[in-house]
Amino acid sequence: MGAQAHRATQSVRPQDVTPRWYVVDAADQVLGRLSTRVASVLRGKHRPTFTPHVDTGDFVIVVNADKIKLTGRKREQKLYRRHTGYTGHLRTINADDLLNSSHAERVVRNAIRGMLPKNNLGRTLYKKLKVYTGADHPHAAQMPEELKVG
Repeated sequence: MGAQAHRATQSVRPQDVTPRWYVVDAADQVLGRLSTRVASVLRGKHRPTFTPHVDTGDFVIVVNADKIKLTGRKREQKLYRRHTGYTGHLRTINADDLLNSSHAERVVRNAIRGMLPKNNLGRTLYKKLKVYTGADHPHAAQMPEELKVG
């Protein structure tokens, strides 16, 4: 190698990561742009110590999820499907009806969940996401910082 020493790539261990808390206001934000930014922070890709197989991400609180903006005709045409577990009981609802229901946060949750890895790590990261329809949240004790989107 000559005069230069060979350096191995450093891999971060889970105990070396100290997660931070961020809060995002989803009011008048485009769903896809907000979701990609939040998924990236949950995954830890914003950190210089990002390691693909380790949970290096932070906690994210999304408020005002019911005021999210969908572009085009997605409000009428985008469908969400869930199954009750009984034969033939596939329930379908469009985005507009879901946003006007008491489960409006599911629109944001489903968008972000689809951008996370489909394995144990992705399920662990998903638990670090907190979504609320109103402007207030019960995580003031964690002193979350404002996360800029866009």
